Amino acid sequence: MEKVVENPIDLLDAQTHISKELLNFTKSASLKCALELGIQEVIQKHGKPINLSELTSSFPINPSKSHHIYRLMRHLVNAGFLAEDKDGCYALTPVTRVLLNDEPLNTRPLVYLTHDPVMMKPWNFLTEWFQNDDHSPFNTAHGRSLWDFNSRDPGFRKLFNEAMAGESQLTTEVLVTECKYVFEGLKSLVDVGGGTGTVARAIAKTFPDLKCTVFDLPHVVANQEGTENLDFVAGNMLEKIPSANAIMLKWVLHSWSDEDCLNILKSCKKAIPDKDKGGKVITIDVVIESHTEDNKLLLLKISLDMQMMVICGAKERSEKEWAKIFWDAGFNDYKLFPVLRSRCIIEIYP
Repeated sequence: MEKVVENPIDLLDAQTHISKELLNFTKSASLKCALELGIQEVIQKHGKPINLSELTSSFPINPSKSHHIYRLMRHLVNAGFLAEDKDGCYALTPVTRVLLNDEPLNTRPLVYLTHDPVMMKPWNFLTEWFQNDDHSPFNTAHGRSLWDFNSRDPGFRKLFNEAMAGESQLTTEVLVTECKYVFEGLKSLVDVGGGTGTVARAIAKTFPDLKCTVFDLPHVVANQEGTENLDFVAGNMLEKIPSANAIMLKWVLHSWSDEDCLNILKSCKKAIPDKDKGGKVITIDVVIESHTEDNKLLLLKISLDMQMMVICGAKERSEKEWAKIFWDAGFNDYKLFPVLRSRCIIEIYP
């Protein structure tokens, strides 16, 4: 059989594609560097587009490295994190504005968490994990689960909680302004896995007649102060969940296996009244719909799915996969609200 000779140009195209994908990490790594150097704050303080010389003299670097800054800036501009005008001056973009220190809804901690060595190390154990019995590559890399590691390492726990709170802020703003219908009519709400209460505090403030409870592990809710209609309760959602009109699970279920999700939802069902009495579970999670989504959004969700596999041994799910878990947990109906870009609000009814 005659061997097919590949077109060298096609092979070059293949090599170029692979090289591009391999170096995608340089975008977020460069962004982390920019945040640490304070480049965004310098530009903001300048009040108008700033040239390279003014920029370079405005933050602390070794003078021998100053001639390399333009390379970092070029990369940040091409990644869409900054803008450059025709005179070679740099300005912020809407993307970078949510990373400013004084932006109440900033997501800086998420950048730091994503690139923290604790989170990066498990990716180097992915192959080994496929060949062993560990729950996740994180377990293989660190000898314990993310949650166990989090409970034992105060420094990492602080970084993790700040990242989760930061990521919640913008979603919370949308929830209490554009999605009030989800909470209207409720008398009580338990935010399961609610962390330090970023979302619950905003809901409690927006709905003063709604009794809110943040339910999380003891080391998470320790020293958290409640308000007139907000309490913090320690416990384990895998064992029992406090009773309420509604249970909220924000970015919780995607961190767990199907079996654990089933057990969590069964506990939720026991904690709420029937549907005709207003009982429901509100979950906020990714729903992967491969055939109908914008390609960039789909790629983000697929990347999130890989992250959950590597860090938690868990996954993002399609609507069909979600529905099976809901039915198996004893629920009778659900409704999707695709209002949060990469995530959906899902109301689940007993």
